[in-house]
Amino acid sequence: MKLRIDGHTWLLVLTGAGVSAESGVPTFRDANGLWENHPVEKVATPEGFAEDPRLVWRFYSERRRRARDVRPNPGHAALADAESRLGDRFLLVTQNVDGLHRRAGSVRLVEIHGSLFETRCSVCRRESFPDDREYLGDPPPCDECAPRGRGGLLRPAVVWFGETLDPMRLHQIAVFVEESRAGRLVFLAVGTSGLVYPAAGLVLQARAAGAEAWLVNKD
Repeated sequence: MKLRIDGHTWLLVLTGAGVSAESGVPTFRDANGLWENHPVEKVATPEGFAEDPRLVWRFYSERRRRARDVRPNPGHAALADAESRLGDRFLLVTQNVDGLHRRAGSVRLVEIHGSLFETRCSVCRRESFPDDREYLGDPPPCDECAPRGRGGLLRPAVVWFGETLDPMRLHQIAVFVEESRAGRLVFLAVGTSGLVYPAAGLVLQARAAGAEAWLVNKD
């Protein structure tokens, strides 16, 4: 079979860690789920942040540094090119937080797990903001709520284990799937196991709208 993209095609793409691995980004579960002998859950959960925010920031500062040192690969470029050809009939949903899709030129992009290069407050409802700094000392306080005595610390704007996805981002995907009923919907999953929910549920959502589904990974 051959994937056919024509003037009536709507393309919904889901990418996972395999796409970034081609650029040299370590997968989240490298080293058997350990980082400096700490279980990944210690540095990627709200409980871990509450227990040792300095440790968590050291982990994410290292991830920021590593992500800055790599470049988008041909897979990122191909998806950016597909967007330029399809326009509003294209939507890219990524589980990756490394920002490589944006650097490759993708705009119609939903980063369902957040962004490594954004920061938000752990307490107040302040909007996430662009931030590529490395925090290796004391965790940074929120300059909006900390002065009011709420004691908020800044944290990476990524979705940790045990946290829910942003409903607005899920709504954006649902709207696209509904609009795709005007044409022919193709769902393409790239570099992902397809086993982790709720992202894995996208294929069911797409198929319910009549999508043709494709999976591309190293297996």
